[in-house]
Amino acid sequence: MLTEQALLGLTDARVSAAVQLVWREARLLDGKRYEEWDRLWAPDGRYVIPIDPETEDFESALNMVYDDDRMRRMRIERLTTGYSISAVAAARTVRTVSNFVVVEAVVRSEASEESEGAAIELNSAQVLVGYKREETFVLGADLTHRIVFDDGEPRIARKVIRLLNSQEAVYATGFLL
Repeated sequence: MLTEQALLGLTDARVSAAVQLVWREARLLDGKRYEEWDRLWAPDGRYVIPIDPETEDFESALNMVYDDDRMRRMRIERLTTGYSISAVAAARTVRTVSNFVVVEAVVRSEASEESEGAAIELNSAQVLVGYKREETFVLGADLTHRIVFDDGEPRIARKVIRLLNSQEAVYATGFLL
């Protein structure tokens, strides 16, 4: 259900900043620049890949990934140290993120300090093309990003990746979604 505030358009400065952050995130992930990607997150941010495409209760549901800050950093360490099977011959990726829709917006007046406390929730579509071990593959997903503004700076508070094939067998990917 869209709130009245969700009618904000892409021309709104906060929405534009949120979309640009999502695009920057995609570029960093394709470049395997995971430490920089980690700095895009709010301290209590959650990175979630649920199995059930309809669930909203991620804490009680079975997920492929449900990472808080600590687990996200451990995942990055496994991918960057070379000691993980997923890091060996890691896939090269190129992703496109588009079809942005503002689902929710908690905005503060322009007179308040740099939109402190503002949050934007965006839905978008992601198509990821990967190449690993002489094979090309395509993954599609619906994304939901909750972007918060700390000191006027956008940060990812939650990212939910709903893979189109989330209920099928999952193979080691060697990259972050």
